[in-house]
Amino acid sequence: MTDIGNELSIPWLSLLTFAPLLGALLIMFGRSMAKRDANGAIAPDTQRDVDNSARRVALLFTVGVFIVSVFVYLSGYDPSIGGYQLVEEAAWLGGINYKMGVDGISVLFVLLTTFFFPICVIASWTSIKDRVSDYMIAFLVMETLVLGVFCALDLVVFYLFFEGSLIPMFLIIGVWGSKGVKEFAGYRMSSRVYAAIKFFLYTFIGSVLMLVAILWMYAQTGTTDVPTLQQTNFPAGAQTWLWWAFFASFAVKMPMWPVHTWLPDAHVQAPTAGSVILAAILLKMGGYGFLRFSLPMFPLASADFAPVVFALSVVAIIYTSLVALAQEDMKKLIAYSSVAHMGFVTMGIFTGTKQGIEGALFQMISHGFISGALFLCVGVVYDRMHTREIAAYGGLVHRMPAYAFLFLFFTMGNVGLPGISGFVGEFLTMAGAFKVNAWVAFFAAFGVILSAAYALRLFRQVMYGELTKEPLMTIADVNNRELALLGILMLFALYLGVYPHPAMAVFSPSVDLLMNNFNAGLLSAGGA
Repeated sequence: MTDIGNELSIPWLSLLTFAPLLGALLIMFGRSMAKRDANGAIAPDTQRDVDNSARRVALLFTVGVFIVSVFVYLSGYDPSIGGYQLVEEAAWLGGINYKMGVDGISVLFVLLTTFFFPICVIASWTSIKDRVSDYMIAFLVMETLVLGVFCALDLVVFYLFFEGSLIPMFLIIGVWGSKGVKEFAGYRMSSRVYAAIKFFLYTFIGSVLMLVAILWMYAQTGTTDVPTLQQTNFPAGAQTWLWWAFFASFAVKMPMWPVHTWLPDAHVQAPTAGSVILAAILLKMGGYGFLRFSLPMFPLASADFAPVVFALSVVAIIYTSLVALAQEDMKKLIAYSSVAHMGFVTMGIFTGTKQGIEGALFQMISHGFISGALFLCVGVVYDRMHTREIAAYGGLVHRMPAYAFLFLFFTMGNVGLPGISGFVGEFLTMAGAFKVNAWVAFFAAFGVILSAAYALRLFRQVMYGELTKEPLMTIADVNNRELALLGILMLFALYLGVYPHPAMAVFSPSVDLLMNNFNAGLLSAGGA
């Protein structure tokens, strides 16, 4: 792939990536300067000031990073070019360089990341009351690590960011998650700690194999530069085990069936903003990894094992949709729906077709807005009622008409209603799959019917019926802050659903280049 120089001559990607760390340091400094008593404790009034300061600093830096990211995109990125742009490179460890850059496959994920972090800070403004400074620091550190994942053009640099992103999410789930007790192997532990450990172990163990593969590639080629490795023709036998090593990491991250079981627990236990980031951003790192590494570096293995991916994707779409139908917890239902929707992504990617890959990319962006909004919707009623059980609700439309409208919109987006962004991605992935295997497309389409069943069941049980439960009689509708957050996400989902061309125009040149390299890799392997 072609590298395009940075015409702005400023390391914008590095500034974007590491700016949130400066915000985290400022929060730490402000807390350390707070007045303390003889026992080292901060007085309650001072603690409130420290917490409010942490919120403001986190919001200032996340909003600032978003504004700068939009400026850099508009000023320094040319969406008509498929190669890497805004490239930065510096010597680091021997043949391993610190290298950053973006293309049409990654640049919208950078914008999506910088867009969602201020939303999560605002969503946490009143719901997080304990250790607020630590919470905001965790989010700022996570923003740095996630941005590094989407910008890194060196395998080792990518791996460090990729694995590092586990740590702040592990803390967010384990420290600020829901209360409760879990029985496991005869031991009793906090449910949030169990979910955090399960999340960490699943994702970390899967990535160990990828690290071994990276070391082997470095030993064979003398470089971990991503553009160089994308042009390297690895032997067919090596491609097989390298592909599986990377697959183990990215499949868990998506997550694909059957390594998806960590996700429902993580979503249920995470605070609302943690669930939003997990659904809107972190799940996309797996699909991004398939497109950045698996297809261009191991084209022959990707083609050979595409039927395996199709089978796993279809099982994910149908099986997890059926599991979602049986859920009584709102968050767990939406979590299983995320697994089903990521099945469309993996199916589209491994069709090896332009429609399938562009549909997968669009589905990931769309899922970010829709699934993120659904978790925010759950957070709205959870903050008021402190329960996620579907049975605890009913008839909310009588007390919360604005909330009911917003929830209905995102429910329809989750189902894939034409006119909302969810339809575009699913349609394109199924169109790409139909070119390769009509049965795969047929079973995926059956999954769309199941998604309508569980999504409409959730909406009916929560919103319709008589308002008979006493705690719901005085429940308040969405406030201005909640309305603004959900309204912004609704506008994006509607805009992309009606007019998807702006996003597709960004994807297309890079997808064309990826397809050319993928097909060239298949031809060279066939000739060999």
